[in-house]
Amino acid sequence: MGDGEVELEMKINMYPPCPQPQRALGVEPHTDMSAFTLLQVSNDDPGRQLWKDDNWVAVNYLPNAVFVNIGDQMEVLSNGKYKSILQRSLVNKKRLHMSWAVFIVAPHEAVIGPLRELVDEQKPAKYSTKTYGEYRQHKFNKIPQ
Repeated sequence: MGDGEVELEMKINMYPPCPQPQRALGVEPHTDMSAFTLLQVSNDDPGRQLWKDDNWVAVNYLPNAVFVNIGDQMEVLSNGKYKSILQRSLVNKKRLHMSWAVFIVAPHEAVIGPLRELVDEQKPAKYSTKTYGEYRQHKFNKIPQ
């Protein structure tokens, strides 16, 4: 990402109606691996939640809005100044819910770490430097970063 090269990945999620929504989770709690995520949802179903102040908070939707989420890579690049959001999606008893996410990511061979301008003796690096491919492999396999 330092040389300006990025890749786009798209994920489409469909959450069908669920007769027992309290026993199912659409998408488990997670942060996005991307630098940024562009997200659009199909309706105003309150299925998407963000972790804020030690509680899950429902996202208020605006019709036809595109949400921009800060992802893990922006947290690393900013040395923690910007935080990746913890989020989850719930299913609904009566309505179908869909979402379209476009992830803005670095190429797999790109080296990602805190920007040099944000690191010094008073503010040491909080994150290790590695390729985006290595980061991704660790995240998918739930290996500590």
